[in-house]
Amino acid sequence: MSATDARSEARARELTWCTAGELARLIATGEVSARDVLEAHIAQIEAVDERLNSVIARRFDEARAEADAVDAARARGETLGPLAGVPITVKEQFHVEGLATTFGLPTRKDMVEGASGPLVTRLRAAGAIIVGKTNVAELLFYQEGDNPLFGRTNNPWDLERTSGGGSGGEGAIIAAGGSPLGLAADIGGSIRTPAHFCGIQGLRPTSGRLTNLDSPPELFFPGMDAVVLDPGPMARTVADLELAMQVLAAPGLEKVDPKIAPVPWPDPHAVAIEGLRIGVFEDDGYWPASPAMRRAVREAADILTQRGAIVEPFADPDPEAATRFYFSFLCADGVRWPKKLLEGNPRDRRVEMLLRISWVPAFLHEPIASVLTLLRQPRLANGFRWSKKRSAKEYWTLLEQRGEWRARFLAEMDAKQLDAIVCPPHTVPAMRHGATYFLYDTPSYLMRFNVLGMPAGSVAATRVRAGEETDRPRTWDRVERAARETEVGSAGLPVGVQVAARHWREDIVLAVMAALEQEFSKRPDYPSRPPA
Repeated sequence: MSATDARSEARARELTWCTAGELARLIATGEVSARDVLEAHIAQIEAVDERLNSVIARRFDEARAEADAVDAARARGETLGPLAGVPITVKEQFHVEGLATTFGLPTRKDMVEGASGPLVTRLRAAGAIIVGKTNVAELLFYQEGDNPLFGRTNNPWDLERTSGGGSGGEGAIIAAGGSPLGLAADIGGSIRTPAHFCGIQGLRPTSGRLTNLDSPPELFFPGMDAVVLDPGPMARTVADLELAMQVLAAPGLEKVDPKIAPVPWPDPHAVAIEGLRIGVFEDDGYWPASPAMRRAVREAADILTQRGAIVEPFADPDPEAATRFYFSFLCADGVRWPKKLLEGNPRDRRVEMLLRISWVPAFLHEPIASVLTLLRQPRLANGFRWSKKRSAKEYWTLLEQRGEWRARFLAEMDAKQLDAIVCPPHTVPAMRHGATYFLYDTPSYLMRFNVLGMPAGSVAATRVRAGEETDRPRTWDRVERAARETEVGSAGLPVGVQVAARHWREDIVLAVMAALEQEFSKRPDYPSRPPA
């Protein structure tokens, strides 16, 4: 390779580690062409994705034509959009013109979309160039990007571990430098789990901030009026999350979808960390978090205290409630909603397990849970107890109970006059492949804010250190054992911190995340670039 070629290759490699905002600026000023930026990211995807299997639907040729159009527009002196020429990826569940939306089901692989959804359209109108769609869990159902159609996505920090789900493909390719920005969605942690597992940033906005019209209606189950699937961005920097939300949450979305409240997007730069009242917990009272997660929260509390925030302990008044409500609503109709979609398709073993539980008559769930408890399997007992079909009366009772818990949670925040909450984003670091079969409820820290409908984000903080992999006691409980097994050998894996705030206060979430990112990113164990 000549010296010129070597310099060119190095330049292309560095472009893939620029932020979306930096790339947009470089393209707008003419310092680099949109085509060169795109080719650098395509080359990075091709270099890493044989090992990761994250970008499962590609539109490279169309993207090249769009990049050329951006360069031509700049040459004519036209005003460019805030994301002009920036290559991005989107989660497979979103409609993109010319690509299928499958949720990992082989029977849907030829269902090509004739038009993009409203959020994808907004990103493209801002000049973003979609290079492809990324892998998901089958039916977006569990915490691992793995399905019968596209196979398994690997974590760039450790190929033997998952990058998360259902937005695991986004987490993997953004962390590996193949995309600076992605559109994902979160119903039980599907943005924040892969952000935490892969060492990047992710935001789940307030429930109802962004439309779900980008996703097929058959994806939505009856209980989704109680636990909302919320689209949101993923990126390597908090600034890029903010940039994406300025586009996605711009005024007028309520005219496309009447379910969207016309609440103005708040400015995170107007939020002062000094004087904010922030509640903190290391353990949610339901699932003890790994040592590295607890350390990250303590370090986050110290950073915020030094910035002038008022930090104090906070506790959920009913630690089990959110997880109980999440699975109860998910299964309230006896899991009928996915059965039609699954006809003629192979079933992932994790989906199959839930379906088998749903076939058990409702009146037998409690006796079986009691037997599992006697067999020293309390977490499996909980899963069985919550995964039963419910009558209409039982469903309305569940809604009433959820409302009462929400009120108690917010009353606790009111009593302490809290603006935000900082806590772990998960129980464990990136799990070993297949561990999600037993570790079904480990996103309890994440599900809490889905059920509450509050905005929450995961910000990269540190990595698991040698000697702090696990302090989980040995036990007969199979789920607890799986947690310990996935913690062993986790040294070096990324660790995030979760930040949540009151409804419609994404500005506070992003401001706190940015303050933490600014300090954590200076430290030697910050998860900046994975080895893969």
